[in-house]
Amino acid sequence: MKRLLHLLLFYSSLSMAQVPIDSLKQVNDTLNPIISNAIINSADSLVVTGKEEFFSDSDLKVIDSLLIEEKFNSSLFEGVQYVINDKDIVGSTTAILSEELLKKRLKELDNKTPFNLAYNPALVKEINRYLKYRKRYYPALMAKAEYYFPMFEQYLDQFDVPIEMKYLSIVESALRPRARSYVGATGLWQFMYGTGRQFNLNVSSYVDERQDPVKSTVAACKYLSQLYKIFGDWDLALAAYNSGPGNVSKAIKRSGGYKNYWNIRPFLPRETAAYVPAFYATMYIFEYAEKHDLYPESPDVFHFETDTIRVKRTISFEQISQKVNVDEEVLTFLNPEYKLNTIPYVEGRNYAVRLPKKRIIDFLDKEKEIYEMAKEDEEKGEKPLPKYFEMDQRIVYRVKSGDYLGKIANKFGVRVRDIKRWNGMRTHNLKIGQRLSIHPKRLAIPKSVSKKKKKKALPKGNHEVYTVQQGDSLWSISKKFSPVSIEQLREWNDFWGKKSLKPGMKLKIFKS
Repeated sequence: MKRLLHLLLFYSSLSMAQVPIDSLKQVNDTLNPIISNAIINSADSLVVTGKEEFFSDSDLKVIDSLLIEEKFNSSLFEGVQYVINDKDIVGSTTAILSEELLKKRLKELDNKTPFNLAYNPALVKEINRYLKYRKRYYPALMAKAEYYFPMFEQYLDQFDVPIEMKYLSIVESALRPRARSYVGATGLWQFMYGTGRQFNLNVSSYVDERQDPVKSTVAACKYLSQLYKIFGDWDLALAAYNSGPGNVSKAIKRSGGYKNYWNIRPFLPRETAAYVPAFYATMYIFEYAEKHDLYPESPDVFHFETDTIRVKRTISFEQISQKVNVDEEVLTFLNPEYKLNTIPYVEGRNYAVRLPKKRIIDFLDKEKEIYEMAKEDEEKGEKPLPKYFEMDQRIVYRVKSGDYLGKIANKFGVRVRDIKRWNGMRTHNLKIGQRLSIHPKRLAIPKSVSKKKKKKALPKGNHEVYTVQQGDSLWSISKKFSPVSIEQLREWNDFWGKKSLKPGMKLKIFKS
């Protein structure tokens, strides 16, 4: 059992390793396969009997199952890993479907879609893998699809992109709008910062439009249309969406000029080689879900049941929730683009909150109260909000005591060499008060500042002046003048923090 635990920890450390490749964007290193026929007890731990020197294949499959279960449930893991790579499969995959039946169904899909879904052994293996290793997660994914797919279909049709391209969002993000890969690809459609900007997806200290379901879907449609114009083939457009058009062009060249995805697949980056088959397998499983006894869980809300209202001042989800009968979790699900769960008011931006339609009237009725609450919270300063800025804007930062380049670079998500280049610096030396030009890549959230205690008005009336003696403490003095408390001594004499008593010091003692 100890060896099993050691191996589990070893695999966990490997799953955190990240090796970047030369590509426009990429999916994180894929998790190991899930769900074998191995036995797991009620505590979800491996049942081990007797002393064995080696792990069996079934042991390894259970380990893989436990690892991926941890990933799905981890709060530290934003994007569910969906794509199965060849290296993740131990041994051969048992065929779940007969060859004859699968040939028939693939032919049906091939005839009604623009994708190359003709029968071939490699695709058959992929479909069987996804049915075996991902099946248990489809009901939850299908429930999310009930919310997102109608909206996807509307824009895919508008931009003349195949409706089946909606399945790409499952491969990209498992329908998690706040999914983020370790290289920074973000949202349902996993846009990198630069590509997002190319398609008008803005990022600010409050808002990441790559996480906006509608705006990111429009951007994905535009990008896919652009890639189709370049390659003239939707399969190659898919591959280019994942690895970048440059990598697809190189793969075509290395293959001898083939135009068919399956012929250039050996020359594509490993992640992309597994990516397009994952899309095909997902399409098959969703199109034939009922044939495999797959049914969606009940969705919490449908997209057509929601509507938006533009805000007239900066407000938070918490403030809306307090005045309108909507849970903060629902607001977060419907408005994933607001990074701080706060909707900013910015001239010319027209930021809006999406709500269930049945709560729209409630919001309008309580709108003034919500804005008044936001104003009061702002004046109290208990929850200071960061300054709004666009991520590609320049800000001026003034160096404070204790600052150094590494600390400032980490604060704004940039590199030390960038700060030096922007400011013409040859050394790392800084001076207090020095102004630095910064082009921030992320929000510098201010630490919660403990407000200084407001001085209470001193009590009126007679008071005694006590001279501190050697060996005195606030506690011993309070006992001499009981029932005076230590807190009262501090307030009466503005005595806070690390300030210490010294012989000869004069203290006011008020009489009740």
